Amino acid sequence: MSLSVLNNIPALTAANQLAITQTGLNQTLEQLSSGKRINSGADDAAGLSIADGLQSNITALQQSAQNANDGVGKLQVADGALSQVTSLLNRAVTLATEAATGTVTSAQQTSLDTEFSSIKAEINRIGTDTTFNGSSVFSASTTSIFLSDGSSQSTIAATVGQLSSTSLTLNTNSLTSTSTAATALTAINTAINTISSTRGALGAAVNRLNSAVNVINTQVQNLTSAEDGIRSADIATVVGNLSKYQILNSTGISALAQANSSQQSVLKLLQ
Repeated sequence: MSLSVLNNIPALTAANQLAITQTGLNQTLEQLSSGKRINSGADDAAGLSIADGLQSNITALQQSAQNANDGVGKLQVADGALSQVTSLLNRAVTLATEAATGTVTSAQQTSLDTEFSSIKAEINRIGTDTTFNGSSVFSASTTSIFLSDGSSQSTIAATVGQLSSTSLTLNTNSLTSTSTAATALTAINTAINTISSTRGALGAAVNRLNSAVNVINTQVQNLTSAEDGIRSADIATVVGNLSKYQILNSTGISALAQANSSQQSVLKLLQ
């Protein structure tokens, strides 16, 4: 083998390998500090694209679950208010039944009708003042709960309906006589059935929304697991790589120093 002083090829080779080792060591340290296998597109371009797509799906699903929970909250507010209305109507049944009998006086019927009017006024107040997130709960408009996984979308619709003594057909009834009291009693019982039917529909909608949340949570769990498998670093493997690169870095520095010193042998020819 010829001796040359123009180029130190062994030193260049050692320096090149040392640079490669240093790049691997830096990448390993970055993975350990971040906990991620993919920290830039250069690490795994295809994996990064898939992981970012999964993260987008997860974000959309998490907000969809929140949307559904908000919908459940609104419907439960309506159901709670209607429960109170049922209690009021049950009291109205008692008043109407008492007013319809012939043993009460007209003055007593007037007193009973006054309480009945108060019940109707309270139903009107509940229908007007019950709100959720600043908007009226009892409205004829449909509440659409938007659900999406980032690529597909759907809605779950629920209509609470208006609530008032007029919508329950009680506004014209009175307990001022036995005949009007009997007529009012029929209307009150019809109103109770209407409220019961509405609460049943609300319960079905709540169950549907809760089922949607359960499905969404399962999707989020599985997608998160898939994303984690792509994006996260295997710490055991990374620690093993760290030891490897640290050893290679040390031996590379030693090899570079040896390659540089070997060039000095040329000087012995001049002695």
